[in-house]
Amino acid sequence: MSANLLDGKAIAADLRNHIKTEVEAITTSGQRPPGLAVILVGDNPASQVYVRNKQKACEEVGFLSELIRLDAGVSQDELLSLIDELNQREEIDGILVQLPLPKQIDEETIIERILPTKDVDGFHPYNVGRLVLRMPLLRPCTPKGVMTMLERTGVELAGKDAVIIGQSNIVGRPMALELLMARCTITVCHSKTRDLEGKIRGADIVVAAVGRPNFVQGDWIKPGAVVIDVGINRLDNGKLCGDVDFEAAREVAGWITPVPGGVGPMTIATLLENTLQAAKLHQVS
Repeated sequence: MSANLLDGKAIAADLRNHIKTEVEAITTSGQRPPGLAVILVGDNPASQVYVRNKQKACEEVGFLSELIRLDAGVSQDELLSLIDELNQREEIDGILVQLPLPKQIDEETIIERILPTKDVDGFHPYNVGRLVLRMPLLRPCTPKGVMTMLERTGVELAGKDAVIIGQSNIVGRPMALELLMARCTITVCHSKTRDLEGKIRGADIVVAAVGRPNFVQGDWIKPGAVVIDVGINRLDNGKLCGDVDFEAAREVAGWITPVPGGVGPMTIATLLENTLQAAKLHQVS
């Protein structure tokens, strides 16, 4: 048995095409295109790659895209003032502050300063709170992208046992809320979890977001399970791999995401989806 491949590149391309069509309809009707402002602080190489990919995606679908580069020594007050300015600009529907930030800046303070309706990352406590209450507005991009991928499998999620490995605010916790909203029974695992292997063996859905290369072994996977690998790790030989031993797991799983080319492209496509949704909210209001 070899698992079906959940091709994040292909699904993301479909989503971008759909968004591009909607943007064309919006601009044809005389309305402005959605606008996204990305703030990049410092010169972190990985952050620069992420931002470049986001800009390219914005251009592809017809968004207004604005990149604001700040020196790594920028003060927290200066960054907060910039966010205040962007909050007031009508042509900006989404504000994204690329993480991580320099140590002199408190990330939570920055996230909370962004208007919830412009929080296209979905990190603001207001948006996370709405997800908790099953009243989602702008949802965290990676978990929402994973849910889009799960829909493509055609697997009925209700009643399934789902294990999430990792409890970060960006992936693990909101992923648990997304799957709970889909009527899965969820288990969130972390460094203090006992018998992690046993919990994974019983899971119909496994979401790995632990940041450890090839951590989840193939023989831990339940036959036919859906395996979503959120991790992306660079090995000593320069190659990228996920948190799951892909080659071994694909012989057991029913569906599996590759790394790279799985969840990563979906995160960016979902950011565009959130920005389009934010634009619609602002045009209605």
